[in-house]
Amino acid sequence: MISVIVLGLLCGVLLGFVLQRGRFCWVSAYRDVYVLGDTRLFVATMVAIAVQSIGVYALAALGAIRIAPVPFTWVGAIVGGFIFGIGIVMAGGCATGTWYRVGEGLIGSWIALFGYMLGAAVMKYGALKPVYGRLTAAKGPDSFVYQSLGVSPWVLIAAFALVTAWAVRWHLRREGGPIPGLPAKRRGLNHLLFERRWHPFVTGILVGLIAILAWPLSEATGRIYGLGITTPSANLLRYLVTGDLKSLDWGVFLVLGIALGSFLAAKGSGEFRWRVPPAKTAIINLVGGLLMGFGAGLAGGCSIGNGLVNTSLWSWEGWVATPAMILGTWFAAYFAVVRPMRAAGAPSRGAALRQGA
Repeated sequence: MISVIVLGLLCGVLLGFVLQRGRFCWVSAYRDVYVLGDTRLFVATMVAIAVQSIGVYALAALGAIRIAPVPFTWVGAIVGGFIFGIGIVMAGGCATGTWYRVGEGLIGSWIALFGYMLGAAVMKYGALKPVYGRLTAAKGPDSFVYQSLGVSPWVLIAAFALVTAWAVRWHLRREGGPIPGLPAKRRGLNHLLFERRWHPFVTGILVGLIAILAWPLSEATGRIYGLGITTPSANLLRYLVTGDLKSLDWGVFLVLGIALGSFLAAKGSGEFRWRVPPAKTAIINLVGGLLMGFGAGLAGGCSIGNGLVNTSLWSWEGWVATPAMILGTWFAAYFAVVRPMRAAGAPSRGAALRQGA
């Protein structure tokens, strides 16, 4: 148990620190493409996928880790992914985004997190388990995309890495220089860790490296998988309700470590403070959290489990659930952001971009 606690917390603290300092959240990455026409953070998630994919398959080729088949429950992936996408907009953050904002002192994220844990537990272990069983009964014949295509996974990895490199180069050429920031008040490592603004692509690389590290750390405790948020969150609530120690695996301490790492980063940068949302916002956060839990439980993963890990493995589950999540995010963003802006007479996205907004 000591190794489970230490290795889980270690990986979680690293991830939470990087996510907080890099302001890295999948809901922003997905939503900004539609609402703002900004693809930079989305490309950063591609960087994280590419880095992890290269690292994981290299470790597997060396025999350092095992990659287990990922069942392709296509109905659950589509329906659950779409529901999850709606939920993250209402909750104000994706699965990891909610966990790291808990460490910043956002009470709305605490409320969304409770809904997320509850929704996932009800879907996996509670009253909605029969629904889960029915919607995940239909399975595709292959676990991985490269199996269906009859090619080596390295063919897909190389193609994706090249596309990602092109997108990164395009954005960097468009930026034309470093991201502007306030004058430095700190020096050395203190400045780099807690004051300097982190570029999304640098954060994406760090997230990908931590995702690679998660595999051997997790397997050292008997858990054959990398990063995961939904099942560990449900298991944490399950332990709190039942006291069953079997629920406390590496993943539970991973998610607790994310909150701790984010807290350390927020305190060090002076960004931590308790913030209480209005009652209406708190209710929306709770409903969003529940939808996140329902959707991620049904889809077999959240924006990390599917949007980062399963995509890097080139599993069908990840590559079907992730577009469904993006569509759900855009659907909710239309009603939460785009439609109110149009009703208020705000300029269209295209007009705003032409004006340099």
